[in-house]
Amino acid sequence: MHMNKILGIGSRINHPEYGKGVVTNVDSKMYWVTFIDKGLETIELNDDFEVIEASDDDLDTVSFYEVERSLRSILKKWSDASEIVPIADKYKGGTLILQPKDTGLANKEVPIDTFFHKIVMLRDRLRVMEQKINSSKVLEPQDKVDLQQYITRCYGSLTTFNVLFKNNSQHFKGESSKK
Repeated sequence: MHMNKILGIGSRINHPEYGKGVVTNVDSKMYWVTFIDKGLETIELNDDFEVIEASDDDLDTVSFYEVERSLRSILKKWSDASEIVPIADKYKGGTLILQPKDTGLANKEVPIDTFFHKIVMLRDRLRVMEQKINSSKVLEPQDKVDLQQYITRCYGSLTTFNVLFKNNSQHFKGESSKK
């Protein structure tokens, strides 16, 4: 039978149903245990099993999920990889129609999703340019400020397209009018 103390990652147990295994993750309700014969299973903390070897886990237990989430966040911050940016629901699957003044000419139709993707790519490339300017060793501080202002104005020109974004936190922001 097992005691009230929570087992640490690396503890070895013998479960009446699943057999022998090693604790590979722990949260407030469950153990994730990789069993020799049954593979990965979750069992409740108060489940009935024999402790073969308890591994003390004095350190805060960090799950693979949390590590992966942190790693993703770091990679996103330092790479050219773009984040997943959802389009506003009302525009999903919609069409952008460019209609010439001359009614004898054909309209140009573009799927909004395609157009939105190009807007997001443009924004991501502006962000990368911004990072490269800020980290440049050869640009003078005043040149960095000047280039930064141009990028801010580019963002300002793109605020028209904010209606396409599902999340306000991903909107383009130009120069604040509160100066």
